[in-house]
Amino acid sequence: MRIVFIGDIVGKPGRLMVGKHLKEIKEKYKIDFVIANYENVSHGFGMTKKNCEELMGYGIDAMTGGNHSWDKKEIFEMFENYPIVRPINYPDNAPGKGVLETLILAKRVAVISVMGHYTMPMADNPFIKIDELVRELRESGIKHIIVDIHAEATSEKLAMLHILKDRVSALFGTHTHVGTDDLIIADGCCYVTDVGLTGCRDQVIGMDKQIPIKRFMTGLGGHFDIPKKCQEIFQFIIFELDSEGRATEAQKVKIYDSGELVTIDGRVENY
Repeated sequence: MRIVFIGDIVGKPGRLMVGKHLKEIKEKYKIDFVIANYENVSHGFGMTKKNCEELMGYGIDAMTGGNHSWDKKEIFEMFENYPIVRPINYPDNAPGKGVLETLILAKRVAVISVMGHYTMPMADNPFIKIDELVRELRESGIKHIIVDIHAEATSEKLAMLHILKDRVSALFGTHTHVGTDDLIIADGCCYVTDVGLTGCRDQVIGMDKQIPIKRFMTGLGGHFDIPKKCQEIFQFIIFELDSEGRATEAQKVKIYDSGELVTIDGRVENY
């Protein structure tokens, strides 16, 4: 099976890039399923029902969350009706769930969202929580397991790789919005520290650069905003899984608003 994973979609510029390119990408690469991170979809903070339906209309099949999952309060009722998840290590009595089970080409597949510790809201230990969940999923017969680790610290993401690589199909970092160049297939697990944002590439993590610059120069904050005009990028990972849930191929793809397309093949590693 061939799957696309899109990192943080930031605001309207990100949504429009998905709408412009995803259908063609799915046809060109014969994609079976599309996963994306939704936490910055609606003007950079959370996701509304309208924007959720917009992205699903473009061809996204499932969406993972993060620390901004709760910013739009209407999402509290959306978890029951849409293929979206929030981080598994939020308390169990929080709305929604952290894992989505689905069928792709007659194979049982689990999509998981987990949030790191460093600079993040208070939550359960992500390493213990996901270790237990992956064990339960594999005991139930699920071998195709895809994880979005939404974390600031690269060390947390790399540690998670070594904890899970023999038991999950793919582990993709999100949250920093800055794409990394370390796409690998490590012992059959597709991994990248951060996929990178889809949205404005010429600002600061997809937001208008003026407020971040003001904060750094004066110590005074302000409300982050999405610029009305910017230079845009669409970033995602294409990866292929075999019948046992092991990654066999992976490619990072970047599409610029000019139409330029850049691809980088994942390196096969044996750890």
